[in-house]
Amino acid sequence: MTYEKIDLYEYFNVPRGEGREGYLTTYVPFSIKDEIKPKLRPGMLVIPGGGYGMRSAREGEPVALQWLARGYCAFVLDYSVQTRYPTPLLEAAMAMVYLRENAEKYHLDREHLAAIGFSAGGHLAGMLGILHSEPEVQDFFGERLKDVRPDAVVLSYPVVTMGEGTHEGTRNVITGGDKELLKRLSLEKRVTPSATPAFLWHTVEDDCVPVENSMMLAAAYRRAGVPFALHIFEHGHHGMSLVTQEVNDQTEYYDFVAPVGKWFSLAADWLKCRGFAVKPV
Repeated sequence: MTYEKIDLYEYFNVPRGEGREGYLTTYVPFSIKDEIKPKLRPGMLVIPGGGYGMRSAREGEPVALQWLARGYCAFVLDYSVQTRYPTPLLEAAMAMVYLRENAEKYHLDREHLAAIGFSAGGHLAGMLGILHSEPEVQDFFGERLKDVRPDAVVLSYPVVTMGEGTHEGTRNVITGGDKELLKRLSLEKRVTPSATPAFLWHTVEDDCVPVENSMMLAAAYRRAGVPFALHIFEHGHHGMSLVTQEVNDQTEYYDFVAPVGKWFSLAADWLKCRGFAVKPV
């Protein structure tokens, strides 16, 4: 496996503001050149949650390794936290552009690059899929804008709205209380036909980010005619990640929530139907 940390600000030759991060960690299978033919692989950008105030380790590397096991090249984004819009979106967009511009290096299928986000990371992945042509993104990338939009997004118990039913901590950090941003960053109000196809999953029992967030976004996708899949599980608390004992406390892991872990296979199958697969070069 090729494991390295990429400084996105250095790659794009732009100054890093105080307190900003913007790093990309790679989890890329070795190319066995002397024994088998090279392979072209789909890519997955992993965006952990944490209310835009921190990044959950349970939603980073463990998730990347699962996609790696499925034949993907996986990449975990360390986006800046405690930072309002547009910084996190620009960093996620930098990651997507970096992957497309370095597709040959990683043996990536540049036409099959997805992003997966959890909770607030789901909001960020959702922004990447829906708000990929916002003025701030256009100004930053110019001619590179064409490489920003992912080919699919997987949104795991995502924060969607900035209105009723939002996660207040997420909303307060990303908007900074700006009333205009409250409107602009409510994703259920921003879906257009250019939005990226999405796989959404949530649990009814989520008492941190209400399930209505995913339901509202799915309805918006339906109205816009954008392909999507929505899976709602009855049981399960917020922040379950892969729903394994490795990423949940033993005392919190019960047999009746174990089936929620099927979300990963469901998402992988959905992506496979959209052409995400390991292919011969």
